[in-house]
Amino acid sequence: MSTFRFEALKETANRKPVTVAELDKKSIIFGSNVFNDKAMRQFLTSEAHKAVKNAVEHGTKIDRKIAEYIAMGMKEWALSKGVTHYTHWFQPLTGTTAEKHDAFFETSFDGSDPVEKFGGGQLVQQEPDASSFPNGGIRNTFEARGYTAWDPTSPAFIFGTTLCIPTVFVSYTGEALDYKAPLLRALTAVDEAAVAVCNYFDKNVRKVTATLGWEQEYFLVDSALAASRPDITLTGRTLLGHSSAKGQQLDDHYFGSIPTRALNYMRDLENECMLLGIPVKTRHNEVAPNQFEFAPIFEETNLAVDHNSLLMDVMQKVAERHSFKVLLHEKPFAGVNGSGKHNNWSMATDTGINLLGPGKTPMSNLQFLTFFINTIKAVSTNEELMRASIATASNDHRLGANEAPPAIISVFIGEQLTKVLAELEGVSTGKLSPEEKTDLKLNVVGKIPDVLLDNTDRNRTSPFAFTGNKFEFRAVGSSANCANAMTILNSIMAKQLRDFKKEVDALIDGKEMKKDDAIFNVLREYIKETKAILFEGDGYSDAWAEEAAKRGLSNHKTTPTALKAKVSESALALFEELGVMNHVEAEARYEIELEEYTKKIQIEGRVLGDIARNHVVPVAIRYQNVLIQNVKGLKDIFGSEFETVGKEQIAIIREISEHISGINTQVAEMTEARKSANALGSSEEQAHAYCDNVKPYFDVIRKHCDKLELLVDDEIWPLTKYRELLFTR
Repeated sequence: MSTFRFEALKETANRKPVTVAELDKKSIIFGSNVFNDKAMRQFLTSEAHKAVKNAVEHGTKIDRKIAEYIAMGMKEWALSKGVTHYTHWFQPLTGTTAEKHDAFFETSFDGSDPVEKFGGGQLVQQEPDASSFPNGGIRNTFEARGYTAWDPTSPAFIFGTTLCIPTVFVSYTGEALDYKAPLLRALTAVDEAAVAVCNYFDKNVRKVTATLGWEQEYFLVDSALAASRPDITLTGRTLLGHSSAKGQQLDDHYFGSIPTRALNYMRDLENECMLLGIPVKTRHNEVAPNQFEFAPIFEETNLAVDHNSLLMDVMQKVAERHSFKVLLHEKPFAGVNGSGKHNNWSMATDTGINLLGPGKTPMSNLQFLTFFINTIKAVSTNEELMRASIATASNDHRLGANEAPPAIISVFIGEQLTKVLAELEGVSTGKLSPEEKTDLKLNVVGKIPDVLLDNTDRNRTSPFAFTGNKFEFRAVGSSANCANAMTILNSIMAKQLRDFKKEVDALIDGKEMKKDDAIFNVLREYIKETKAILFEGDGYSDAWAEEAAKRGLSNHKTTPTALKAKVSESALALFEELGVMNHVEAEARYEIELEEYTKKIQIEGRVLGDIARNHVVPVAIRYQNVLIQNVKGLKDIFGSEFETVGKEQIAIIREISEHISGINTQVAEMTEARKSANALGSSEEQAHAYCDNVKPYFDVIRKHCDKLELLVDDEIWPLTKYRELLFTR
């Protein structure tokens, strides 16, 4: 095994950067492999093109007859680009994408007259085998039928020689088995609710689009080095390994000069992104060694989610060309920063207004404050649900570490906006006098643009922070599908805006208040009700944990406890009211996420036990035997003085024995704990048992292994070390 390690290091040292040619200006190649508006105008009839546009902009259903014409045009476009196959591309509840390729090829019964065929039926709906995808008990294994259905709001694209058609994935009985279907429902709900509130300020608003800009963090490790580590290969992270003497303490990697191999990988990836219409704009070194980030221009949320899911897949494929392994795990290396996927969220009207962007007039700023305060209220009411939306086994390692937000959900808005809310809180109850209304608009609402020019710096410990014209959900994990968090956020916002409108209308109708008076009165009460969720200080401090508990905020540090919020009575009622998920779908997802947690911890436990016993212990014994022979030789030479002469060797022999004993004892106990957990009846019980009874062994076993790494001769140590994984370019 040590030979494997040194061969991998030699192979890595001899790598040459892959040459990457710029295809053309990004503005020219952008979307070249996307069936976008430009392609549709060229290959579709005007009627078919209009049908797709109406589906995207107004949610209008596409007639099956029109679908035939759309399929015909899509096929001709794809064939003109050398495409041979097509697939319904979907996002099952596995955390990855899925696809089944079929050829544009059919023959007659006798095998003659081959033709390139693709019709409306193949475009609109397919029937993949659903039996092996997570379903949370919705269906039996022998019930294989599931349906993928075309999502016209996300354009088809070409990757390689395959036409990929974004689709939703549902069971035979209609329940969603993917991330996309609930997200689309949540986006519809927030659109309708936001339009209703916008009409208080502008009757011309007909549509509100939730927007998303994700920031994808990741690590790059040479593929040979990654292959030399069974833990990276099987779990995506290192389960053991002593920290390198040099880590990130010098702050010399963040925003530093990008290493040539990594830069060429990024350039190659950007080329692919441009062709696929993924509007990546920013690339840079992140804080930890060999950690990097990509970020795009904001897009409509559904499309942004699709693009991020596609990007994660393309990242791995492009990495193969550059002999890299991409690590998307939230915490692949102990002792250095982990990786997140900050979700920057806002809402925009079809009249061109960012609803979370302060305006130039008091009226536009009243609209801004309405959506700003309602967002805070939504998070305050549903902070446990927000925590549940980012709960995974891998993200548990990252949350609360020194580079990530804590598990306590709070909202950061900055010192100056805090003062604005304090002034708004002082508004009189009931109808406002003309003087109060003028003072409020001129001295509070009207000054917001000037205030934001000097906005408070970002708080990097905040899970949910306002950053000028958007909210940044920083707690989302780097390997996550953005749809999980975005479905929850847009759902709670839709519910909150509905409730807000009811309260405002009640004051207008029942108490005969004017619109502005009613809005100010409701917002004032929200400010009072949401004080507990606002926090400007250090989210890592013990003092904040104590203060948060006093405020009644949850602090679910582990996934099994956090996920419970997804099936609370209030959450189930929320999803049902909005039509986002029915009880069966919500409870199935809870089961799936618990099972996923259990399986990941189970796999990590088995891999750690294997490495510790079959890689670390044998090498430790081999080195111990070398020391024993050395001590015996010293005894032969020095006689009774050998204990004095060889005391250091004897101490190391004893220390190695203690660590070997610790490993064997802890692995055996961990195995028994795993067996006990497996025998439990429910997914919930198993998840908690793995969390509470199995996972704690990981750190103890790792500690023994990492101590042995410092004791055993480097020449025979079998596992590629941190200094090699993180600093070999």
